[in-house]
Amino acid sequence: MELKTPANFWTKFSIMLVLSVLVGVFFIAILLMSSLNLKFSQAAMSELRQQQIADTFYANLNRINAHHQLMEQNTANLAHVGEILRRGSGQGNATEELAHGLRSALANMPEAYGAEIWYGNADNLQQQRSAYGYRSNAEIHIQPVENLYHVQDWYRRILPEARSENRRPATPHFYWTPAYYKELIDNVVISLTTVMRDSQGAVIGLASTDWRADEIIRLVSRVEVTPGAFAFLLDSENRNLSSLAISSDAPDAQQKIDAIINSQLHSKLTGPLPQSAIISGRLLVAPMQTMPLNINEEDHALFFSRTQAGMIFGVGVPQAEIDAVLLPMRKSNLKIVWLVSALTLGLSGIILLFVANLLNRVHILHTDTLTQLPNREKLLVDLGKANSGTLVLINIDSFKEINDFYGHQCGDHVIGQLASALQTFLDSLPAGSAGRLYRMPADELAIWLPESKNPQGLEQLISALQDVLGALAVSWIEHRIPLNMTLGVATSLQPDGSQQADGQLLTSANIALKSARRNKLSCQVYDPGQKTRESYEHNLVWANRLKKALDEGRIVPYFQPIMDLKTGRIDKFECLARMIDEDGQAISPLEFLAVAKKIRLYRYITRTMVQQCFNRFADNDYEFSLNLSCEDLLDPELMTFIVNSLEQSSIAPRVIFEILESEGIENYSAVRQFIDRVKELGCRIAIDDFGTGYSNFEHLLRLNVDIIKIDGTLVKHLDTDSVAYSVARGIQQFAAGLGMQTVAEYVHSPAILDKVQSLNIDFAQGYHVGKPLATLVTDSDNSLVSAQVLRFNSRR
Repeated sequence: MELKTPANFWTKFSIMLVLSVLVGVFFIAILLMSSLNLKFSQAAMSELRQQQIADTFYANLNRINAHHQLMEQNTANLAHVGEILRRGSGQGNATEELAHGLRSALANMPEAYGAEIWYGNADNLQQQRSAYGYRSNAEIHIQPVENLYHVQDWYRRILPEARSENRRPATPHFYWTPAYYKELIDNVVISLTTVMRDSQGAVIGLASTDWRADEIIRLVSRVEVTPGAFAFLLDSENRNLSSLAISSDAPDAQQKIDAIINSQLHSKLTGPLPQSAIISGRLLVAPMQTMPLNINEEDHALFFSRTQAGMIFGVGVPQAEIDAVLLPMRKSNLKIVWLVSALTLGLSGIILLFVANLLNRVHILHTDTLTQLPNREKLLVDLGKANSGTLVLINIDSFKEINDFYGHQCGDHVIGQLASALQTFLDSLPAGSAGRLYRMPADELAIWLPESKNPQGLEQLISALQDVLGALAVSWIEHRIPLNMTLGVATSLQPDGSQQADGQLLTSANIALKSARRNKLSCQVYDPGQKTRESYEHNLVWANRLKKALDEGRIVPYFQPIMDLKTGRIDKFECLARMIDEDGQAISPLEFLAVAKKIRLYRYITRTMVQQCFNRFADNDYEFSLNLSCEDLLDPELMTFIVNSLEQSSIAPRVIFEILESEGIENYSAVRQFIDRVKELGCRIAIDDFGTGYSNFEHLLRLNVDIIKIDGTLVKHLDTDSVAYSVARGIQQFAAGLGMQTVAEYVHSPAILDKVQSLNIDFAQGYHVGKPLATLVTDSDNSLVSAQVLRFNSRR
């Protein structure tokens, strides 16, 4: 007898073979994976590092621009002082006033080291008057201007340019000088100048402030990016005001300064923007630019931009420090390579597990773990990319019972077998290779085909699919599992010839599936003509309207009079709920009660009706009835509220609770408990819509009923339908035999009222007696009711 090789042997052999092959290619694979991973990580980290440096750059550029703005503001303030002094000249010693004003202005500018106010004509020294102030040893010195910078060429060029403007500009113009040495304060300064104007806008002179270069260097030196980074500021003549000026390594600092100056950054700027631009949330004169720079065989990354003063602010960062964050990553990568190389065979399995885990992590969002099929999220993504197609949802009927009876392992087995059968079916279709099978939540699967089928093709597809599902035999522990499926189908090509967006296919298929289950069909194709989507939209709209109406107290009772046919008087009313819309119009409960039940607001409608009706009838002697559904009767909290409200008032003997027959009663114990409690308090019980359904007499036998309301579908035909008349007579006689009163609903004409009276029914209710109104209308204040009373009395 030939021994059969065990199946798991070949599985183990295959795994060992794969591992053996992996040993041969392992070094190449791990090096490649390591290289790619390192490259990607380095790129991500480099980008992050570049962004951090850019943020630091912009923060310091803003700080320098803020300093420039302070300088311009101080210069503008100085010009304003000069203009005021000029207008006030002639009332005292002009020279002393100018010296005093200049001293005060300079005292208010602690950052400035010098300031000048100059009046007159640049070409006529006789018409010039000026003074210059400067700081020395914490004191401010003032002297008349003699041969100071206002006679220099750069200064003298400002006046003609300023005078070329015929009118005062909206904002003052400022003129910045390059850095230059000033003997009087024995320091390198940058001067900032603006014009002074008289009340007509004519130029009367210039105001200037001096700012020491070493103070600006200290400002720049506060920039910190990396330990080896340096900051610099280039004036308009390409002179360098740099943190390198205070470096302890003078030769190295000079090499960097020379490299920056030789780079001619002014020519590399793209120029100022047409207007100030907002970049990364900052108001900038020009965007940041970058360029590589090699200094003494060391690569640097240069970041620079134009400042508000027209200078160039920049930061140089050694490339090695930018890349320093990558060193731990590189070391870790090399360590992994070394370990894997040393333990090739042992780590082969770990690598396989790692790769499988990695792929699982990548695909877990779009993959079902049980069937390994794409899931609902993946379907939504694919539908968003598709142009047209057909979607079929397959739902397993009674799947919960299978899980509960056989166990969840059996349920998983059923899902797996169904998925396998559907995949085979999909592969057999001509366009199946382009289609896809999806695992939906719970007990559903979906098939998507990239073609929008016409009705005939759709019918053939459904028929073939149902044949496959009908032939599917699934067993579990030698037990045959009975399976039935329900299909919901949606296609881009609608039955009416219109096209449906693929993004709506899943919603439409779900609607079709729910409709099929509700109607107990094996399959339903979505048809927009059924207006199901519109019905959902209608429900949502009414749900919002109903919630708002409840919040705003616009659910109110309307009262329909009920006539006593023995006395002809109105002595009771039925309370009916109405919703008052935004225009003040009353809306029938037929519009909103069904929605209220779906969204669980029905109990709140009943509660507000009880509250309002109890309050309305507290001060009169009329009886009134309130409708209670089976849902109300089975709500302990609501029933407790009603009982407590009755106990707190003396209104109970005038209250009638109408139990809606159409709702059906399943828990007689709970209902009877409530009935017994309220009847102890004096209330009465009525059965509404008696004469419909199959359980009327059962209600009467099991519930302690006082009043029977004969259904309107019988009453409205009493004058034309002898069968309806006979049934109504039987109900009246049956009720009389049990000592119950009867009410005829839907009395809408004199002929109906005559028939009701002839049947000896106790009460009549309907539009012929009175319509539901917001007020209590009785025989004393309603002409129609009064006419009926007169007519009734005349007949007696």
